Amino acid sequence: MRWMLIMNVEPEAAARAAQELDLAEMFAVMGQYNDDLQKAGVFLSAEGLADAGEGFRVDFSSQPPVVTDGPYAEAREVFTGYWILEVTSREEAEHWARRCPLGPGTSLEVRRINELADFAPEVEEGERLRLAKQQEWQAATS
Repeated sequence: MRWMLIMNVEPEAAARAAQELDLAEMFAVMGQYNDDLQKAGVFLSAEGLADAGEGFRVDFSSQPPVVTDGPYAEAREVFTGYWILEVTSREEAEHWARRCPLGPGTSLEVRRINELADFAPEVEEGERLRLAKQQEWQAATS
């Protein structure tokens, strides 16, 4: 089973961290967490994201879709990075999520990544093949 740990940071916590945390120490602690994930054989990938001000959202509620530049004033938390783990159970995903070295004002949303077997049998074979090729491409490029 693959699980995604999605890191969310409240804007106030991000501002506090920028002022109070030693960047080298923070990278060392996070690097150790990533090393632990790799040694356990559950680490597939992880990435940090640029500031939300550089991003945009695409809203498909209308045609053509509406593009809005970030940051997003209505956002209470900002998605700042993620890990993808391959573990044997929800409990193992929770174990690793609890060990993540994050502090106040941050949280992890943990979601299972769908596999082809999760889709209903009535999904056309062509769609299954397309999804399989997409997963192969993702595996080859990660």
